[in-house]
Amino acid sequence: MQAQPDNTAPALDLRINYYNKILTPEGVTKETRYEEIMLRRPGHVWIERILPKQSNAHLTESAEKGHTHKQFNHVTTPRHIFIDNGQTKIEFIDKNQKELISIPAAEFNNVNFDGSWDNAFYLLNPKLIKEIPLSKRQSTITNAKWHEREINGSFQRILWDEQKQIPLSIETGDKHGFIFRKLDIQIENKLNAQLPWKQAQSYSRKEYADFLD
Repeated sequence: MQAQPDNTAPALDLRINYYNKILTPEGVTKETRYEEIMLRRPGHVWIERILPKQSNAHLTESAEKGHTHKQFNHVTTPRHIFIDNGQTKIEFIDKNQKELISIPAAEFNNVNFDGSWDNAFYLLNPKLIKEIPLSKRQSTITNAKWHEREINGSFQRILWDEQKQIPLSIETGDKHGFIFRKLDIQIENKLNAQLPWKQAQSYSRKEYADFLD
């Protein structure tokens, strides 16, 4: 199935907060938190992990010293998902090394990408919203409504902004409290005029295979 850019959904700049909690059978609670920024434009999605300043400084220093690098970290390297001739593609852009790394479809799983344009552009498939009933939970945000369902002890709760065509909150987990995952999505007031994938057009191009042993 070919992907098509949605020119009706508004361009957005987002800040996404991720929270995950797991309660193990040994009674240990494991929590993780991290943030990403996302730029959404027709046919393009940019996602970048927010890293500690010390981490960015170390990467910049290594690049300036000309250190060669064989490793490729798909978690910390910004990714650009886009539509090209109806196909969903992904590339990673290393700003410090000024490299653009193309990922073939056969390797999508290795970089934790499911290949879905809808999941990238809307953060979930919009068809899911139509399948999940409206919740009794009230929203204080204009044009946003809660949807909620529970199946076999697992729940999904989504605060969907119909006008912006984006979720503002996603909660999933099990009612026993062993697993809980939450995304809070904040819409920025101003759009970024500098689009990083355009700034990277002059970067040298690498293939994913170049980083494999």
